Order: sequence, then C-alpha cells, then structure tokens
Amino acid sequence: MSSPDTFDCSILRAADIRGVAGRSLRNQDAFAIGKAFGTILIESRKSKVYVARDGRLSSDSLHCSLTDGLTSCGLTVIDIGVCPTPMLYFATQTGKTDCGVMVTASHNPKEYNGFKFVLNGRLFFGKDIQALGGRIAAADFVSGAGERETQSIKMLYIQKLLTAYQRGNHPLTAVWDCGSGTSATIVPELVKFLNGKHIVLNATVDGNFPAHAPDASNPAELTGLRDAVLANRADLGLAFDGDSDRLGVFDSRGGFVFMDSLLPVFAEPVLSRQKGASIVADVKCGKTFASEIKRLGGNPVITKTGHSFIKQKMVETHAPLGGEKSGHICFADSYYGYDDALYAALRLLSIAEQGNFQSRLDAVPETCLSPEIKFPCPDSTKFAKMERAKELLRRDGIAFDDTDGVKVFKPSGAWWLLRASNTVPALLGACEADSADELADLKSELTAFAKRLEE
Repeated sequence: MSSPDTFDCSILRAADIRGVAGRSLRNQDAFAIGKAFGTILIESRKSKVYVARDGRLSSDSLHCSLTDGLTSCGLTVIDIGVCPTPMLYFATQTGKTDCGVMVTASHNPKEYNGFKFVLNGRLFFGKDIQALGGRIAAADFVSGAGERETQSIKMLYIQKLLTAYQRGNHPLTAVWDCGSGTSATIVPELVKFLNGKHIVLNATVDGNFPAHAPDASNPAELTGLRDAVLANRADLGLAFDGDSDRLGVFDSRGGFVFMDSLLPVFAEPVLSRQKGASIVADVKCGKTFASEIKRLGGNPVITKTGHSFIKQKMVETHAPLGGEKSGHICFADSYYGYDDALYAALRLLSIAEQGNFQSRLDAVPETCLSPEIKFPCPDSTKFAKMERAKELLRRDGIAFDDTDGVKVFKPSGAWWLLRASNTVPALLGACEADSADELADLKSELTAFAKRLEE
C-alpha cells in the first residue's frame, strides 16, 4: 500500500484526482485511494459502490487496485465495466447505490489517469478530495471483507439517453467522432434509433488514441471529423472526449462551434419553458453568452471553470442548464444535472431536426475569441504564481475579476484571462475582442504578463 511519505499529493485536484500513471499515480496509490474513499463510504453507512473505467492503457490495473482497496473496507463493489463517465453517474442516480468511482483522466493525454467520485448522488470534490488525501496521510482506514459483482446497464442507459431525442421533420446527416474513447461503447448502438444518416468514426476503444488526442474542445485535434463533415455534406459533426463528458461540435461548413455560442442554442427551448431561469457558464465563456441569455429572457450566471463548480452553481441557483467552454454541458430540466456529452448531442440533434439549424447558429453574434493558451507551469507553483499575478495587477493599479484566476477587462469590453488549470501542470489563458487586431494585441499583453510571473 502507498505510504504517506510516497503518496504524491499533487494528484489531488480541485474536481478529482489526476496524475501520470506509473509515476505520480501508481497502483499502490489507487489501493490507498480505494481504502480512503471506502472508509468514507462505510462511515456514511454505505454498503455498495459502483466502479467503472475508461479505455486508457493503465485503467485496468488501476481499477483492480482501487477495487481491492474498496473491498478491503467491507464494501460490495458493483463493476459496470468500460463505459462513459456519465453512465457511471446514471448508475448512481438510478441503481443499487448512490456512490461511485470512475477510473479516468477524461481529456488528458494518454499517459495520465485518475478518479472521479460520487457520494450521495453528488460529486465528491474540492475540500472532500483534500480530506481524502489527509486520510491517506493518517492511514485512517476501516477493515472488512467486501465482495465483487458485475452489472450490465448499457441498454438502460441508452434508453434514458433516447428520452432526450425528439424526432423532427428535417432528417439530418451527422458525423460522430468517438475518438477511440468510451463513447465508442455506446454510439454505434445509439445511432440505430435515430432519424437520418449517421456516420461513426473511431468507434473502437483504444487507449493509445491513434486518431487524435482525447480532447473534444480542441478543433486542431479534430481535423478528421471536420473533413468528414465536409466530404459527406453533413449537417453537423459531434466529437467526444475520452470519457464522454465533453462535447465538440462542427457546423455544416466545417466550422467549430464554441460553447459560448452553442449554450444559447441549447438555452432557447429551455427558457421558453422556464422564463427567467438562471443559465450557468464558466469564466472562459465570451460576452455573447451573457448577451444572448439575457435576450432570451434568462439570467446568465458566471462561475469558476471546472465541471464540479458548474454543477454546484446550478444547484445553488436552481439552473436548468449549465455549460463550460471546454464542452461540459449539464441539463437539469429533464435530466440529472450532470455533464453527459451523449445526452447533450441528442438534445442538439432534436433542435437541429426542427430545421434552419445553420441559420440559428449564424444568428448568434460572433466575436474574436482565442483558443485556450497554455503556459506550462509545475503543479507545485501554479497557484502561488496566480497569487503573484494578483499582486502585480494591484501594484500596477489594474482592476480585475478574481472569480477564477484573474480576468482583466478593457474599456472596449475586450478581456484576457489567466488561471491555474484544474487538471494539468499549466496556467491557462484566453482572450476575447471585437476585432482580430485587438485580439492579437490582447494575446501579446497576456503572454508578456505571464512571462512577468517568472521574474
């Protein structure tokens, strides 16, 4: 078992656990994590826990060690196999227990892995993750004799997904890119129930991710999907990350549709039923999001980046919909409020089948918004550097929003953002402006400011 002096606490992230498999996250760490979370479950009077995994090369061994740790506490582990993270969430909402652990590193590069946790039907994150680390440091565990069982819920999950789909009068051609991730376990079966023509790419789970990295938010990684949309004259392209909780979308012209533009499209039918409702987005979303939600009669709410923070803010504001720039979309109007890219894809298809989908996308005002800008930074120093960033801005007399990192607004309404990543060793930046020239100036200013943090 991992000892307190060898456990790498840098893997304890804001929303979950992430590390490099075999280095910062080893099998003995997975066993200790299983014992720690298992102890918390036993103390919460739980007797069963769902466990699932993605298709990464290290997931089987980490899953085995995690399960050993959980059963050593006296829990019954219910294994639902290789599947999307949202399917694990679905199990905790509808199955034999409201607790679960997913072995996944989501969109991270293939050498990473990690764990996402559910307790009492809610995500276990933030201070709870740190407390789990404290329990490992103290070796404060219970002991017992647990059991293992398996359960197949794939068709139940697909049936629930299909409740999102309303067949329209305009059948579509859609291209689905599973990216060799867990959506490949669902999409080939799912599309059999849909109207129109559906072309499925990279539909075999492969932890090497041979076609492209498992990131649905980066259009540079999705050129194969874009080309397939154009070659097949498709109405849209749908991309999924490694564990199927992030959605990427291409329109019929092969243009990538960022979530700040897509959220209002999702929100319009929701707000027609729930006028004045709050719609949640993260700080990386552009000003189009807020202006469009207001135009539709909703209340735009901005929160920290991270799927856990989006979901938490949705609960606080009773929001029926929330989303993150990176592609997490959460519906709570007729679903469970968690991020499910497959469910979101079906909601989008339902909207598109009503007709004039490209025109609806074109109607959303455009600004110049940068892709994510990455400044490599060790996990051990990235938060200290963000405190340094605040000090520098205060010293320079520059006002900023500190909802998540620092966001500096210009008189024109343009802005740049710098924040510590929740999942990788980096500071992440973004910029928005009304013109390409102003955007270029902002990117230069942001880059120069990030370099000052090295001084």
